[in-house]
Amino acid sequence: MTSNDPAAQLRAVEAELASRWPETQLEPSLDRISALMDILGQPQRAYPSIHITGTNGKTSTARMVEQLLRHFELRTGRYTSPHVESVTERISLDGEPVSPELFVHTYRDIEPYIGMVDAAQPIRLSFFEILTGMAYAAFAEAPVDVAVVEVGMGGSWDATNVIDAPVAVIAPISLDHTDKLGDTPGKIATEKSGIIKKGALAVVAQQPLDAAEVILRRAVEEDAVVAREGMEFGVVHRDVAVGGQLLTLRGISGHEYTEVFIPLHGAHQAQNAALALAAVEGFFGVGAAHQQPLDIDKVRAAFSGVSSPGRLEVVRRSPTIVLDAAHNPAGARVTADAIGESFGFTRLIGVIGTSGDKDSSGLLEALEPVLAEVVITQNSTQRATSIDRLAEQAVEIFGPDRVLVETRLDDAIEAAVTLAEEEGDLGGSGVLVTGSIITVGEARILLSRNRR
Repeated sequence: MTSNDPAAQLRAVEAELASRWPETQLEPSLDRISALMDILGQPQRAYPSIHITGTNGKTSTARMVEQLLRHFELRTGRYTSPHVESVTERISLDGEPVSPELFVHTYRDIEPYIGMVDAAQPIRLSFFEILTGMAYAAFAEAPVDVAVVEVGMGGSWDATNVIDAPVAVIAPISLDHTDKLGDTPGKIATEKSGIIKKGALAVVAQQPLDAAEVILRRAVEEDAVVAREGMEFGVVHRDVAVGGQLLTLRGISGHEYTEVFIPLHGAHQAQNAALALAAVEGFFGVGAAHQQPLDIDKVRAAFSGVSSPGRLEVVRRSPTIVLDAAHNPAGARVTADAIGESFGFTRLIGVIGTSGDKDSSGLLEALEPVLAEVVITQNSTQRATSIDRLAEQAVEIFGPDRVLVETRLDDAIEAAVTLAEEEGDLGGSGVLVTGSIITVGEARILLSRNRR
């Protein structure tokens, strides 16, 4: 008997998706997703797209692009990954995650075609391929005016790459997924630059030299126009402000957009804002054919309403608890810089749980200068780094006197809060929960429950 409870129906769909290849298991081919798109009638061609790749900053940039487009009265679809709390977050319409009912309806609607593709292919469609097909189908059915699509991993062989986006955004590239994408920024850029299509605009963040060379070579091969951060666009000025930062951004039009407030912390978020603005300018044709710059009031309104859950997100005060989804050394370094710049902590306790396929040691080293002590823990998934292994790495970096181990995440957060409170001055004490998007998502759920 089929349950009429939307939550139960969503759990059933999640269980079916979980039986598929996970996102971390890849086979470099677009055959399966292309076959699904063919049988669905090419829904991804029903609307233009802005395609976003990179190592860090993709989701925040996607959310900023979406906000800008919506303030220019376009109906948007946004596809991002992974999710923080619920799988429904991955597919958004008009700035909001689809409802459980719509998520289930979309899955059930394409389910027969999934079976047909499975039967015709040597490998079944993966978890991520099916979600991508669902997103493209939901956007076509809505319908949306434009889709904002974040790459899952890499670019060329990523399931999202069945779109021909007129704007391709490449956020900063650093080492991550090295077993699948390559062990240098240049090798990783070879895969990520695969989203640049013939005649497109490539909006490119500042990159390591070898990565930049690869991206520019791809752009030349595809006869694409390139807009480079620091040359054609960028952050002109920024000041730390209460609850965020105040920016002056230069767009690809050469126009400066002043007094732009974003309620997000860190120089990396200012960089993401510059990328998003340049992408939307390019989408509207600004910077070519004497088009005028974007309406400054709409730009300011859009950025002032941006949010990015789990990215230096303050979820509690006294002591302050900050959640951040940094999961590789590059992400941890920008988090450490932003913490030092935007928060006046005199004592900060880390709660860290990482995934087994990440450079946990590099992440711990990046965070060590800003953490007084660290509580090592693990999230509930099989991907979590062994707590014994992570604790051993932490002791090597922090020393035994600065490391505490708690197997359960809720106990780890409670222990960190206790350590922060020992300082006596709660205004200067804080807790940073980080290491994995999964860890941050579970912490977010735990802390929201405790507020009820």
